[in-house]
Amino acid sequence: MNLQQVKQRFGIIGNSPRLNYALETAIRVAPTDITVYIQGESGVGKESFSKIIHHLSKRKHGPFIAINCGAIPEGTINSELFGHEKGAFTGAIDTRKGYFETVNGGTIFLDEVGELPLETQSRLLRILENGEFIKVGSSKSQKTDVRVITATNKDLFNETLSGKFREDLYYRLSTLPIVVPPLRERPGDILLLFKKFAFDFAENYRTVEKELSPEAEQILMNYRWPGNIRQLKNVTEQLSILESDTYIDADTLKKYLPEVSTTLPAVVKKDASAESAGYSERDIFYKVLFDMRNDMTDLKKVVTELLKGSQMKDKIIEDHKSVINRVLSDDSMPDQTEIVIHPKDSDMTGDQGNEEEYVIEAEDAVGTDENLSLEAKEEELIRKALLKNTGRRKKAAEDLGISERTLYRKIKHYGLE
Repeated sequence: MNLQQVKQRFGIIGNSPRLNYALETAIRVAPTDITVYIQGESGVGKESFSKIIHHLSKRKHGPFIAINCGAIPEGTINSELFGHEKGAFTGAIDTRKGYFETVNGGTIFLDEVGELPLETQSRLLRILENGEFIKVGSSKSQKTDVRVITATNKDLFNETLSGKFREDLYYRLSTLPIVVPPLRERPGDILLLFKKFAFDFAENYRTVEKELSPEAEQILMNYRWPGNIRQLKNVTEQLSILESDTYIDADTLKKYLPEVSTTLPAVVKKDASAESAGYSERDIFYKVLFDMRNDMTDLKKVVTELLKGSQMKDKIIEDHKSVINRVLSDDSMPDQTEIVIHPKDSDMTGDQGNEEEYVIEAEDAVGTDENLSLEAKEEELIRKALLKNTGRRKKAAEDLGISERTLYRKIKHYGLE
């Protein structure tokens, strides 16, 4: 089956090169049993890709099930996926088959796989490597023949660095990644999708098919679409139901689009705070680095002038005191750091010249009674995280950037239970 036939069969609309590449990759990988990892933002149609892979595979006559891992409570997800034995936990009045048992011979699509708890991740890894699983409350290993397709809108590599996703599972899943492009990177497809949705809703609701003015079309293509195809479909449906006019102009369309989302760069005042300007953490980090570099450059100029033997040393120090203080402010250097400016000791350096030189030093004024133990600092941070989150270990672990299992071990180590 070629690309156009797949688009027609599965209702895929668009001619974006990145979309076509993703579809061609799905078509090529479908006949194999390799694990596929679909990456893309929410609403781009990742589930459609999983259906394409299943229906073009040798398992097309077997069962297919799509599971949103983020929608299943953490306490029951192991039971849902792998089943449980009678009496395995409170409320387990009967033995239950999990999805990996009932879909034997078919395909399971695990959407939002990044939301899986670490314990469930280890169970999934065993299925991918050996095709084996154990029901909750059982000690007997069972076999299953299931093809696993996963998807997420998260960056799983960054999740592994923060301890929220198993590294071995990440590399097992990412054997063959398929990246589905967001709608804002497919501007040429936006109008095609709108027309398709407008036609469908006109048929469903027995209304006149909506048309856009040229200005409205430009707004539609320039919009950022954070909700991607799902959001575009919702907006088209609202227009089809609520607007009586056939012709939709720019002002009418704007009422259905949040103003904050736009592909155009935002104009930000120079003194706006990072939060109001919408800076990311990376932007803030770079800004701090640039500010520190500029401050150090200014300070070097002061030192250079002093070392030249200028006759106006006191005036230079006074004139540049703001630079020196800014370099040593709380935002750029550790707490309790102070600057010391004093004449260079000629006896220590052997310099007997007439020109008096100055030395600028930053001294750390940490008290001798302060506890600098790494363990003490770690214990203090864990206490603060637990207090902030009222004892909720999962939230505290997220704040600390460690796994819940690691936090539990450290709580026992420091006796914080």
